Amino acid sequence: MHSNLIGRLLKFIDVGDALGEVLFGLIMALTFTVGARLVAGDEALDARDLVIATLGCNIAWGIIDAVLFLIGIRIYRLDRARVFRAINSAADDKSALAAIAREFPPDEGPLTLDKRDQDEVYGYMLALARRAKPSTTTFSLDDLIGAFIVFVIVAATAIPAVIPFLIIDDKYLALRVSNVLLVGLLYATGHAWARFAGSRPFVVGMAMTGLGLILVTVAVLLGG
Repeated sequence: MHSNLIGRLLKFIDVGDALGEVLFGLIMALTFTVGARLVAGDEALDARDLVIATLGCNIAWGIIDAVLFLIGIRIYRLDRARVFRAINSAADDKSALAAIAREFPPDEGPLTLDKRDQDEVYGYMLALARRAKPSTTTFSLDDLIGAFIVFVIVAATAIPAVIPFLIIDDKYLALRVSNVLLVGLLYATGHAWARFAGSRPFVVGMAMTGLGLILVTVAVLLGG
């Protein structure tokens, strides 16, 4: 059931993008929980205000990221439509193949191909472009669902940050527990990213944790 749910979600958003949104949300939440004590000090630390601020910030950025997700889709499709027009408006096949090569340089692809293979791949692409119709640039239901998933991911990453304040009366202990949870989730995000990419989970997990803490430090020092 768990794998089926993940499979359905991946229909709407790439797993790498999803993990990136988790990382972003955790950094935002950790910036608030780490910065709260440094900025407010021990005496002025207000658990209720911190909970509201953390949830509000992640919800706001969830909305912003969802909008940016849709903008990214729109830009990508408009660019693909531009490429399609450039290929089909070319004066001859040679010009069309040159247009394809400009858009899909052989040295930037996932595979290293020799000249013969490159010509064959570009030839297939040209044939497909001649027969195909440009895809629509309007948003589909799947796009809107993907944007909603982005919002939920970023907003939900604030939940581990605020739970300790809801179940622990000592606000200073709750703050420490909250920070530990968020740092642990940074590691878990890097670990999951490495497993997805086929890299070394422990190394990437530690690197992700270190990077996240560096970014949090920069955000706090610059005023959050």
